[in-house]
Amino acid sequence: MPRPHGFSYTRRADGVIVITHHNRPAGTLRGARAEQFFAEVESGDAQLVMARWTGAYKHGNERQARRHPRNRR
Repeated sequence: MPRPHGFSYTRRADGVIVITHHNRPAGTLRGARAEQFFAEVESGDAQLVMARWTGAYKHGNERQARRHPRNRR
């Protein structure tokens, strides 16, 4: 899986964290979720954490995987 890139975040004075992807809003976090996100970003790979928190970590192969015989039901 390719490494995610293009994510950034800003922490506003009121504690709200705004995550952007290529300068477009991708998510807004408030309260306890914002604090949890900030702790994860500071301790790990920031790009991967932001991709996971925004749900942008899937790269288009989900449809192909769904049709695989192992995943049919």
